[in-house]
Amino acid sequence: MADYDVITVGGGLGGAALAKVLAENGKRVLVVERETQFKDRIRGEYLCPWGVAELKRLGLYKTLHEKCANEQPYFHSVGSPSRDLRTTTPQSLPALTFFHPSMQEIVLDTARAAGAEIWRGATLREVHLGANPEALIERDGQVRELTTRLIVAADGRSSSARSWGGFETRRASQKLFGAGVILENVPGQPDTATVLLNPFAGRGGFFFPQGGHRSRAYLVYGNDLPRLQGDQDGGRFIEESLKSGMPAELYRGARPVGPLASFDMTENWVDNPYRNGLVLIGDAAGSTDPTWGQGLSLTSRDARVLAEELLATDDWDAAGHSYATRHDTYFNVTRTVGQWQFDLFLAQGSEADARRVRAFPLLMTEPDRFPDHFLSGPEQPFNEQVRKRFFGEI
Repeated sequence: MADYDVITVGGGLGGAALAKVLAENGKRVLVVERETQFKDRIRGEYLCPWGVAELKRLGLYKTLHEKCANEQPYFHSVGSPSRDLRTTTPQSLPALTFFHPSMQEIVLDTARAAGAEIWRGATLREVHLGANPEALIERDGQVRELTTRLIVAADGRSSSARSWGGFETRRASQKLFGAGVILENVPGQPDTATVLLNPFAGRGGFFFPQGGHRSRAYLVYGNDLPRLQGDQDGGRFIEESLKSGMPAELYRGARPVGPLASFDMTENWVDNPYRNGLVLIGDAAGSTDPTWGQGLSLTSRDARVLAEELLATDDWDAAGHSYATRHDTYFNVTRTVGQWQFDLFLAQGSEADARRVRAFPLLMTEPDRFPDHFLSGPEQPFNEQVRKRFFGEI
């Protein structure tokens, strides 16, 4: 008999949520997490209503809501009225925000409480895939060789596990850069997310309150700016956010705290993220353009779908393939709609300008032309007619 049913590589939301659900159902799960203390990664702190619904199905909503999450029932796109997500999405749920490291610790604690074994400060050094995968794990200066029925990699967008399984990483056309920072002493409404897309400047701004007069702010920008990075750029981050069109009242009196860093927003992914006893979930399987805030929702769904497949059958090879097929369907919808929105709202050049001249007047008078996948989920209608209506071609 194998040492474990499942070894998950990465103890963030995806790996820990999966471990929780499987352990609750009697599976022997080991979570291997490199970090002894989670650090601020400056991303992944807005969970859309469809992702909140996934959190509920994972049995994590109540715990996170009580311990660290801040409800965001209102969504305000600058230039448009605020929207109540509880009455305008199929889920009838608010969005959630939270400080990412706090969320990770809480979800990992729920996995431990469910019976999963957690190794912190541990690193997977080598794997041998096949019908009975083996994993060589270094912990406390010692390397142990363990057997398992399945290895699940939840090790992020720069996943090492992709090379272990021989997966080919695909990359989309170059997108913009995103900078993020925590702001303290923020005024305004703690229950409203504010979003700006400025096609004339090719920029976007995002403001996600976390409660306690704190907010995570983001700026999406192109090559017109040098990389915003480090404490010395905090003032410039706010200045450039205001120049891009973000409402000044959001930043009045606010001060940057914690790290300020920029990152490339370009998507990368693998097709069919299961192979030979190794399955990829979350950003390891595929990361969409963070501009659209889908990473946590996709990760939550990956964990839920994979858990469902594994618990439905003893044929885990078939379960892995079934998960991969389902993942590719909803991931590709999300990635494609993100490309549509980038092309219309952030792309630059004469072709992009022509698209906006055609589409914007129609979107203003017929807002139902706007695809709502990012708030309402990838099950929303998705076909060529949806694309053509969005771009004002019909």
